[in-house]
Amino acid sequence: MQTLSDTDVRTGAGKPYPGLELWLLAGSQDMYGAEALAQVEAQWREVCAAIDASDSVPVRVIPRAVATSADGILRVCQAANAAPECIGLAVWMHTFSPAKMWIAGLSALRKPLLHLHTQYNERLPWSEIDMDFMNLNQSAHGDREFAYIATRLGVRRKTVVGHWRDPRTLDRIGTWCRAACGWHEAHGLKVARFGDNMRNVAVTDGDKVEAQIRLGISIDGYGVGDLTDAMAAAPASDVEALLEQYDSEYVMAPELQPRGARRASLEDAARIEAGLRSFLSAGGYNAFTDTFEDLHGLTQLPGIAAQRLMADGYGFGGEGDWKTAALVRIFKVMGRGLAGGTSFMEDYTYDLTPGNERVLGSHMLEVCPSIATARPSCEIHPLGIGGREDPVRLVFDAAPGPAVLVAMLDLGDRFRLVANELEVLPIEEELPKLPVARALWRPAPDFFTATEAWLSAGGPHHSVLSCALGLDAVTDLATMAGIELFAIKGDSTLPQLLNELRWNDRSYSQQCR
Repeated sequence: MQTLSDTDVRTGAGKPYPGLELWLLAGSQDMYGAEALAQVEAQWREVCAAIDASDSVPVRVIPRAVATSADGILRVCQAANAAPECIGLAVWMHTFSPAKMWIAGLSALRKPLLHLHTQYNERLPWSEIDMDFMNLNQSAHGDREFAYIATRLGVRRKTVVGHWRDPRTLDRIGTWCRAACGWHEAHGLKVARFGDNMRNVAVTDGDKVEAQIRLGISIDGYGVGDLTDAMAAAPASDVEALLEQYDSEYVMAPELQPRGARRASLEDAARIEAGLRSFLSAGGYNAFTDTFEDLHGLTQLPGIAAQRLMADGYGFGGEGDWKTAALVRIFKVMGRGLAGGTSFMEDYTYDLTPGNERVLGSHMLEVCPSIATARPSCEIHPLGIGGREDPVRLVFDAAPGPAVLVAMLDLGDRFRLVANELEVLPIEEELPKLPVARALWRPAPDFFTATEAWLSAGGPHHSVLSCALGLDAVTDLATMAGIELFAIKGDSTLPQLLNELRWNDRSYSQQCR
């Protein structure tokens, strides 16, 4: 068993997000006296250490202070705002903590907030309870005081109720931390667009200025010539190294193998990948888009390059879809270290067999192999669009299991996230004439309810398919961002969903920042 050094523990080595921290702040007040506050601090540090040690919590948990004054609370909140390693603040009222002390700090806080409603003891010590115990263990009403002022101030937050050693509590804290890591990523995320939006397509475009104001995402446009320049500058050794990776990692079609008749096409694909990697790395971009309507200077549409970059954590969106490219990257960050993958996806066609209605999803070339059920094959086939040579791509079926499908749209006055719980199904039939990566799924609660609700919400055809995350993480992210989430779940009904859309229009329309 590997032992972590003191430096490793401080930096979070062994956690999925080394260097990132959740700060925990306990609420109390000076009225209880030094002896009681010393006990509060000892118990609070024990709680912090236990949460930090949990495998469910993917970041370091740092005890910051026992809050007993407005000035102290404000200083911690301001420090959290300024600390790039801090993904958010968790607060717990160990005792009663008069909420007027929290007004200045909560008003200043710009990081996500988690309200942990717990208490030190799990069970009531019936025969030992006295007034000293009651004064010290007041979370049950101290947290109600805090919740009131947070509500009065309109502070967006997640509330987690449960004992701090309960795995259910720790799982919910961990899920929230993953969403906070995604929100942290969004505020430094840069998306490179090669070419513009696909001509005459509406839903994939949107307000890039508002996206930066509300979500922190910056989107920069480049001509395809900038990419071809990076390709030309890529060292031959980088291209050769990629070819060796292709040969070792995938089942290679005979014509793409060394000395195969179409090996040159694989070399072109590797050169595209090498150019993309160097361009994105040099510019600090973690997501990108392209479009088959603007391939000037490229011999083929980037297929395997986009797939492999997504597998390494980059976001991607086809046809200039910067919103989905950003979401793919954010979800990749949120799902780090979890089983299952995340991919760019598109609803393509249906199986409408009565009683067995399903959706077949794909996207020409660019589906991430992180969701593959088996080792992908590397193949080359005609595409029929783009006006270039046949593109190289990875071909595979998505692994079966629970997943969530999420898309973002711009309604003009706000962004909306649409999410649908679903089950990815095994593909039991051969698809010899469809040599692309693909996924087959059944949406919850059923095909008709889910599809009618998605369409009623204006849900886009491009989406993010995550087999690593669930709806709770998406909900936490939407809360942090302060944007609308329209969730289609296993217990949803169509009348309820349509009513929710009407209520959301009232609640979110002309949303003020």
